[in-house]
Amino acid sequence: MSIAFTFPGQGSQKPGMGKDLADNFTAARQVFQAVDEALGEKLSDIIWEGPVEELTLTRNAQPALMAVSMATIAVLETELGIKVADKASMVAGHSLGEYSALAAAGTFSLADTARLLRTRGTAMQSATPVGTGAMAALLGLDFAAAAEVAAAAGDTCQAANDNAPGQVVVSGSKADVELAMQLAKEIGAKRAILLPVSAPFHCDLMAPAAKAMENALAEVEMSNPSVPLMANVSASLLTDADAIKDSLVAQVTGTVRWRESVGNMAAKGVDTFWEIGSGKVLTGMLRRNAPGTSGVAIGTVEDIKKLSQEI
Repeated sequence: MSIAFTFPGQGSQKPGMGKDLADNFTAARQVFQAVDEALGEKLSDIIWEGPVEELTLTRNAQPALMAVSMATIAVLETELGIKVADKASMVAGHSLGEYSALAAAGTFSLADTARLLRTRGTAMQSATPVGTGAMAALLGLDFAAAAEVAAAAGDTCQAANDNAPGQVVVSGSKADVELAMQLAKEIGAKRAILLPVSAPFHCDLMAPAAKAMENALAEVEMSNPSVPLMANVSASLLTDADAIKDSLVAQVTGTVRWRESVGNMAAKGVDTFWEIGSGKVLTGMLRRNAPGTSGVAIGTVEDIKKLSQEI
């Protein structure tokens, strides 16, 4: 069995996530405390109690999702003796989840990861004036068709997330994205859905945020990961900290090539995917991205108990 540890991105957050882990395991509680200390505020209160509007803010959602993923990693290690370096063949994360993956693989310290994601979330939030950008999911078009639609819709519009066959997200100015939705329907998209996001992520409008991350990453100590990272922007394996740094900067404005990333992990022998943290979004897309592989989402006490009986 070859296992990849994958880490969810924005959209998987919900109030109360990770609380059962913190209530039951000291190691998980310590992760949330460490994140609170790194940020100088009680993010854990927002994670567990909401309100949902506060948790959904990009500056909160990004470090919050990472905290839940890392709390899960801490419990796997202390309760089941599962270490990332020993158990995982490789790691990957969807957008912000790439930082969770790198924290799990030892590239960043937990405190640095929390601060980087607070910086990233704040910079992405403020890169464009509120309400001027948008993102939309185009369902039923392949990536090439979605990319063509985005290009035809206007200069700001790009294919931002290639999530799964027939599920591509475009990003850009509100006017360009709305035109892309219309064009997509005209060429046979089953649906075009405006997403409830606060900014147009993974497009050129995020250039100020990319600069902010370049500056932030230059100040942080990075180690080579204990296992290779399947990177979002290249859908290729990276093992060198400097190459990873460049990839993380490019990721802010670049396409998240998740469909290819998962397919490439499977092609390299991965047959089992563990989604570490809140929700089951990545596991839900697995059948389309890597047919014949299996996946499990691990992020609650119940999930940990079930896993302990299977290993």
